[in-house]
Amino acid sequence: MSRQRSPGVGDDDEEPFTSGKDPDLPSTDVTEGPDKAPHRAMFRAMGFDDDDLGSPMVGVANPAADITPCNVHLDDVADAAVEGIDDAGGMPIEFGTITISDAISMGTEGMKASLISRELIADSVELVAFGERLDALVTVAGCDKNLPGMMMASIRTDLPSVFLYGGSIMPGEHQGRDVTIQNVFEGVGTYAQGEMDADELDDLERNACPGAGSCGGMFTANTMASISEALGLAPLGTADAPAESEARYDVARRSGEAVLQAVEDGRRPSDILSKKSFENAIALQVAIGGSTNAVLHLLALAAEAGIDLSIEEFDEISRKTPKIATLQPGGTKTMNDLHEEGGVPVVIRRLLEAGLVHGDAMTVTGRTIAEELAELDIPDDSEIEGEFIYTVDDPYQEEGAIKILTGNLAPDGAVLKVTGDDAFHHSGPARVFEGEEEAMRYVQEGRIESGDVLVIRNEGPQGGPGMREMLGVTAAVVGQGHEDDVALLTDGRFSGATRGPMVGHVAPEAAVGGPIALLEDGDEVTVDIPERELSVDVSASGLEARREEWDPGEPAYTSGVLAKYGNDFGSAANGAVTNPGAKR
Repeated sequence: MSRQRSPGVGDDDEEPFTSGKDPDLPSTDVTEGPDKAPHRAMFRAMGFDDDDLGSPMVGVANPAADITPCNVHLDDVADAAVEGIDDAGGMPIEFGTITISDAISMGTEGMKASLISRELIADSVELVAFGERLDALVTVAGCDKNLPGMMMASIRTDLPSVFLYGGSIMPGEHQGRDVTIQNVFEGVGTYAQGEMDADELDDLERNACPGAGSCGGMFTANTMASISEALGLAPLGTADAPAESEARYDVARRSGEAVLQAVEDGRRPSDILSKKSFENAIALQVAIGGSTNAVLHLLALAAEAGIDLSIEEFDEISRKTPKIATLQPGGTKTMNDLHEEGGVPVVIRRLLEAGLVHGDAMTVTGRTIAEELAELDIPDDSEIEGEFIYTVDDPYQEEGAIKILTGNLAPDGAVLKVTGDDAFHHSGPARVFEGEEEAMRYVQEGRIESGDVLVIRNEGPQGGPGMREMLGVTAAVVGQGHEDDVALLTDGRFSGATRGPMVGHVAPEAAVGGPIALLEDGDEVTVDIPERELSVDVSASGLEARREEWDPGEPAYTSGVLAKYGNDFGSAANGAVTNPGAKR
């Protein structure tokens, strides 16, 4: 900061060394009284003055980094938030935290760090807020795990908070069509199949990602950003503006202003979040074809908030909520296309009018979802021309995109996102792999046969550890033309860009002796979406006999951060939380 600060503390008629700010604010622990002179001296070294020290101290958690385009611009976004806080009379204090690039770590051992980063982000923001006695938070996020990690931190601290998304990348252009990183991953499989030459793949690589921002389709980052609005942790209409647009910086400034209003009103995440909030979030997720990762993250957020939420409820809501938006990977459109049609509030409004979301759920502004929609300047339905946004009465699909499968292979549930045929049924022989690399070699060697069920195990939250996403494998399968005739199941996760009959989060996972650990090559496996079934044609006694012979093996890591968090992770069926105080 470069602002000039004046000397002295307090006016002449005030008690010395006292600013007169609300004594209930945590920051008074480090700003008020003669014994806090050393603390104030430290703040003065950074350019803060008496006005600042007498104002609410607002932390701006910023995971800016040059490691991913999702976060490379976040310093600018955070600066705009700081400006909004300052203009509204707050004391903005920016601090950093980590990020992991899911896209760059994808397909490598490094991807095991991704889900752990969600926990580490939440831990680090909580620690700074607690240790530095912050009064409020603006939590900025770019890449996938930033978003749930930041929201988890707000819930844990229960400080007045506003969630601020960094925005989506614009689509690239290749051969006259819009493309995203999904197309590049699938291009790898197409190239391996000999159906794309090196020049075309090279051109696709060079043009898919034209600048800063999170991956452009309705992948995990954009899904969680949309969900932040439905939860009420971000103001409505703040998720969809592109990363490098003036609209994004306006959102950031307004977020900075909004957090000061939340402080004044004493409005905390615990005042906003309710069971209705989570039901709204799920309804939006299934209506827009959002990422399967949102199942994991919403379960974790609910656990942090102490709100009962089960994996079965995703299926219950999906059965009664139609899919009314088709963006990548289930369609061709991107977040920017949704922005141009009015954004996430357009979808929420249609769901509200159909009675599929709770209009009385609270938001961070102090107004309800219904009240916020009435305040927003968004297009009337008659003005919306996008062919990818449907009505509830005439939906793209009668049910939502998220399905929870159970059966003797997934007693605690497994997650599938429908991107194609809603009535998909598949039975075929298992091809079992003890990790992602082994499966990827099999696929890249062109050994897939129509009817196969690829099984990738020991990739769960404990077994990985870290529950890797597997966009490389799933995209290669689709890129080789097997979107409809090959299924894949894993105790790991998928990218929001994954499409096809890919079943993840199989629980219990292999590392703890779940049935997926007992599968053998050639077992007949059934994936049945209408019946919500994931099963193997082996009797209970047959599985039990195999269990007696099962050897869990040694953990992959016995020291360091992976071992630490791997030991702490709970089941994917409960959000894979590590916080011992979270409701499991």
